[in-house]
Amino acid sequence: MTARFVAIRVLAVLSVLLGVNYVAWRWMASINWEAWWIAVPLVIAETYSVIDTVLFCMTMWRARERPAPRSDPQGTVDVLITTYDEPLEMVMATARAARAIAYPHTTWILDDGARDELRAAAESAGVGYVTRSEDWVGKPRHAKAGNLNNALFATEGEFLLILDADQVPDPLILHRTLGYFADDPEVALVQTPQWFSNVDEADPLGSQAPLFYGPIQQGKDGWNAAFFCGSNAILRREALMQLGVVGYVRSVTESTARALRTAEALLARETRRTDGSLREELTALHETVSAGRSRIRAGEPVGDVTYRVSSAVDAASARLVAGDLQAIRDDLAEIGELPIARDAELGEIVVDEAALDELATRELSPLTALEAVRGLLDAVRVDRPDEAQPVLPLATISVTEDMATAMQLHAQGWRSVYHHEILARGLAPEDLRTMLTQRLRWAQGTLQVMLRDNPLVKKGLGAGQRLMYFATMWSYLSGFAALAYLTAPVLYLLAGVMPVAAWSVDFFARFLPFFIVNQVLFLVVAKGMRTWRGQQYSLALFPVWIRACWTAVANVVFGRPLGFAVTRKDGRAPGGVPLRQIWPQLLAIVVLIVAVIVGVLRVIVGTADGTGTLVNTVWVVYDLAVLSVIIQAALYRGPSPREKENA
Repeated sequence: MTARFVAIRVLAVLSVLLGVNYVAWRWMASINWEAWWIAVPLVIAETYSVIDTVLFCMTMWRARERPAPRSDPQGTVDVLITTYDEPLEMVMATARAARAIAYPHTTWILDDGARDELRAAAESAGVGYVTRSEDWVGKPRHAKAGNLNNALFATEGEFLLILDADQVPDPLILHRTLGYFADDPEVALVQTPQWFSNVDEADPLGSQAPLFYGPIQQGKDGWNAAFFCGSNAILRREALMQLGVVGYVRSVTESTARALRTAEALLARETRRTDGSLREELTALHETVSAGRSRIRAGEPVGDVTYRVSSAVDAASARLVAGDLQAIRDDLAEIGELPIARDAELGEIVVDEAALDELATRELSPLTALEAVRGLLDAVRVDRPDEAQPVLPLATISVTEDMATAMQLHAQGWRSVYHHEILARGLAPEDLRTMLTQRLRWAQGTLQVMLRDNPLVKKGLGAGQRLMYFATMWSYLSGFAALAYLTAPVLYLLAGVMPVAAWSVDFFARFLPFFIVNQVLFLVVAKGMRTWRGQQYSLALFPVWIRACWTAVANVVFGRPLGFAVTRKDGRAPGGVPLRQIWPQLLAIVVLIVAVIVGVLRVIVGTADGTGTLVNTVWVVYDLAVLSVIIQAALYRGPSPREKENA
């Protein structure tokens, strides 16, 4: 164990102890209940931050710096390049680099845009070309996950190197990573960093993410929870196909159970409405369906249950139809015996009205029961006609298929590896509008996974894996905490509203040690890397995080669509400052500046406390330093042509 690793653990313990001590004191002794409407949200925000610290410390507790794999690379490989509408030149540059990978493999372009010119370019370059089959017409496409799922049934390699259209691979990428699969047959995923060649030193858009593609992924790796990030990753086909089959069986089992439950209720209702032989028939069907549900709960194969139920339904239908036909024959015979006469004066046919009324009100046939049987037959179908293909190996529950798929793999007992070496170079967004769209999609997808498949209660995951996945999801709730952190100092400086009982020695004695130790921990973990940009964006993108939360809830709970926006990476940045996307941050900057001016004036005229004003002014200055990144990003237009050439 290195000295740095020991220091990280010591600082982690101190951070947790000091953070818990501070937030416990805040709840028990320092809330200003006279201003509870801001005091309580602020202490909730601080509690959120302490929990975030605890999760970060747990992540770093097992940070793992892996050596190179022991085994030589082996196995057949398909290199899959996903694209939708990226420029042809970009896609082909990646394809040519992929074709030049030193290890034997087959390169494929997965064109979700079905462009004839790209097909021709791929054929000319000797690269495979795959687009969606006709089975996808009129069915959910599932964006990138659907594109990859379609390709899995058109390729054959034992391993899959997945690349985005802009991620140009190193020739040795497979030599450096395939050995992990031979080292451990339970490894399903090897993820490498995403690194961007068009990002300059300032990186005002925060694209490089060195803290995540480094210490955080290494920390998750220590808990066997390093996850798939959508590109620059190698996956074992066997693991994905097993995942698809397991998902198919689970889906069919759940849908069949729901269908049988619905059919059981329908048959019970129809049974109460009938009598005689029809009642006996429906009662027997009801018992068969109930027994089928019990067998599914007991773990009996769905196919056996559905066959037994379907056979009973077919037999019952035949008997009901036969009985119905006999009833129709009897009715026709009865109609033929109705007393009919011709009115001598009017020349019209006259029927016995009483007899006709009796016939009209009689239930001629068990049509309602037949409809229930037909509904049952449709409901217990197991071919998943609503999907283009029954088996969907990559998860489709989220617009970020990568994390969802990795979590499913881990839940099935597979392992993952994070290999910390830059083996592909891509292109990051070059304007703020595109970056905001990208971050919104990431946040929405992550929150979709949390709402639909919460790792804290997911079967198959270990305790550490649950917390590692939850930590990533938890981080996207920070937008609400940011509102409290921005509002509290403004209220004090403008109106003297105090969220704490007093700016006392107790406050500083508890808060400052926690804050300082936490910052030192970040410095030691970062090991010289620039992490300030990431800290800025965790707060500065608060409107994006809040929007992601409510849109994800609207999608999962109320079924509102999210859509899927492909990140523009071609340098064609849309002109102008995206004021509609960043007006909350700009408004916050203006309000913070005004609050400082008013706060200073209140001290001068003697209507405000100097200590409280100083504390909140420092707080505001920190907030302004964080939010200033939005102005830098709004004015940024990407690196110069010379910088791109040098990259």
